[in-house]
Amino acid sequence: MFSNFDFEVIQRTWWNLITEGLLFTLELTVLAMVGGIILGTLLAMMRLSSNRFVSLAASGYVNLVRSVPLLLVIFWFYFLVPYIGAWIIGSPEPVKVGPLLSCLITFVMFEAAYYCEIMRSGIQSIPRGQVWAGNAMGMNYFQTMRHIVLPQAFRNMLPVLLTQTIVLYQDVSLVSVLSIKDFVGSATVVANNNGRPVEINLFVGVVYFITCFALSTLVKKLNQKIAIIR
Repeated sequence: MFSNFDFEVIQRTWWNLITEGLLFTLELTVLAMVGGIILGTLLAMMRLSSNRFVSLAASGYVNLVRSVPLLLVIFWFYFLVPYIGAWIIGSPEPVKVGPLLSCLITFVMFEAAYYCEIMRSGIQSIPRGQVWAGNAMGMNYFQTMRHIVLPQAFRNMLPVLLTQTIVLYQDVSLVSVLSIKDFVGSATVVANNNGRPVEINLFVGVVYFITCFALSTLVKKLNQKIAIIR
């Protein structure tokens, strides 16, 4: 089965694939996770707002984003962000946006819709009595959220947030369709240059399996600890 398998091509290229492609993927994943959670939390608070207009605006955004394929969103933002930036600053020429910034904006805005629903469930899981207690102490809505509700919601939803981040880590590979050199994109270039797509793609698959399995195991242990605290 492995008589024609060329391990040497992996030995020659694995370091560059890790230090260039995988690091770009991890960097984009972490930044998109942080930005997505922040924006998603704001959207969750908007959805739970008593102001009907604010709630409907957030709900419309979440439902729209979750109804559109991620690949289509990636294409939209990659090609439209330079023109949107030019329109904002009044420039006659499209703004030069690097691949990292373009992809980061895409994933933050897309993943925020999913993080929003996770955080909304976490906020709603906190007993209303704690909110009333905060109000009785003279706290306003934002102070109650910041000091009482959100810390508990983050703790309760942390395993689910990390699980969504694992999905995000896998979804980042879609940027390779734009010839961006993430882990999969870099591997595609190496595979085409060496004529060894099977070996390189198998290596990429093994790396994804190891990292995702390790993260999933971490999430499982974290979930068990949080269950004990509860």
